[in-house]
Amino acid sequence: MQTINLTSHFLIAMPAMSDPNFSRTLTFVCEHNDRGALGIVVNRPIEVTLAALFRQVEIPLAESRLAEQPVFFGGPVQFDHGFVLHRPLGAWKSTLPVGEIGLTTSRDILEAMASGGGPSEQLVALGYAGWAPGQLEDEIGRNGWLTVQADLDLIFNVAPEDRYQAAMSSLGVNAANLSEEARHA
Repeated sequence: MQTINLTSHFLIAMPAMSDPNFSRTLTFVCEHNDRGALGIVVNRPIEVTLAALFRQVEIPLAESRLAEQPVFFGGPVQFDHGFVLHRPLGAWKSTLPVGEIGLTTSRDILEAMASGGGPSEQLVALGYAGWAPGQLEDEIGRNGWLTVQADLDLIFNVAPEDRYQAAMSSLGVNAANLSEEARHA
């Protein structure tokens, strides 16, 4: 039975995380309930820019400041689908509100972004991380993840390569001091 709701929290992969999809990742939990959990990895850019993504989905990109922004590996589930974490929330067709930010999967947000009318801050990801009911709680219990309330500025205003350690630091932890082996007292 779920005892804590981790929506709007970061999952910080422990050094011993054996799943290569999540090694040294920082994941923002967008939804956590009795049906499971859904999150977006926010610190793993891939070798695709927004300009290339917009060409692929045939949306002309007039907003040049977005062209070189990276697309992120959001997780291994539905890697062929795009997900946009953004603030402010806005009024897009398919948005899951997560506190003061949204997770949108509809094309209209990409079209707005391309024309300069999109949200002021955004992170575009392919795929998401998903957990069945009880699975995330089990992984946390086996020392797979540290959790901390998400600092949204970290998602939008910290360089991707610095986000993992920044989240660790918010807990007063230096990743270099953590053991690669999971142990229980």
